[in-house]
Amino acid sequence: QERDGQTDEPPSDQDRLPPDAIRHRSGDEIGDRLGQAERDEEREGGGRRLLTPMVLARLLQAADIHKGDRVLDVAGGTGYGAAIMRALGADVTMLEATEGLASQARSALSAAGIAGVDVMAGALVKGAAKKALFDVIIVNGAIETSPNALLDQLADGGRLVAVVGAGRSGRVTVFSKNGQTVGQKAAFDAAADLLPEFAQRQGFVF
Repeated sequence: QERDGQTDEPPSDQDRLPPDAIRHRSGDEIGDRLGQAERDEEREGGGRRLLTPMVLARLLQAADIHKGDRVLDVAGGTGYGAAIMRALGADVTMLEATEGLASQARSALSAAGIAGVDVMAGALVKGAAKKALFDVIIVNGAIETSPNALLDQLADGGRLVAVVGAGRSGRVTVFSKNGQTVGQKAAFDAAADLLPEFAQRQGFVF
């Protein structure tokens, strides 16, 4: 793949990791620590059930993340996905809905020894315009409305990956930007909880 006149080398096995692989690659218990933090957040009434490791892994595979990619991780919970993407060599910005959730993510990442993730708080539907443009945007949950503001923050050739449709009707969908055109392709079925910020309003059609 050619970018800015340079040709990327084919990705090695080290550049394609499922969620559990981070604990083996890092040589410590990063995956366990962040996974426990996510379970604690759910028990404490965080109001959002996080993606299962299998669904998260498939989202990341569909996103085709490369070393050096600029990534926005939307609704990233305690930072488990962000940690994996940092291990892949991506430049990661994580966005959570409130400062409280963002603070929890910073603490969890710090405790796990993960550096270099910029954790921000703000409206999920608005993204992180000040940090744009992004090569990849991951939405950690189901959406029912078109993520227009997020798509505007994609670089040319960028990909946004989200579960479109709530519950068992959900499908992991890849939105790809080519100039001013955005195409979308459903990759596979996946169940995820709906992110309230992306809920369909009455009378709206996706």
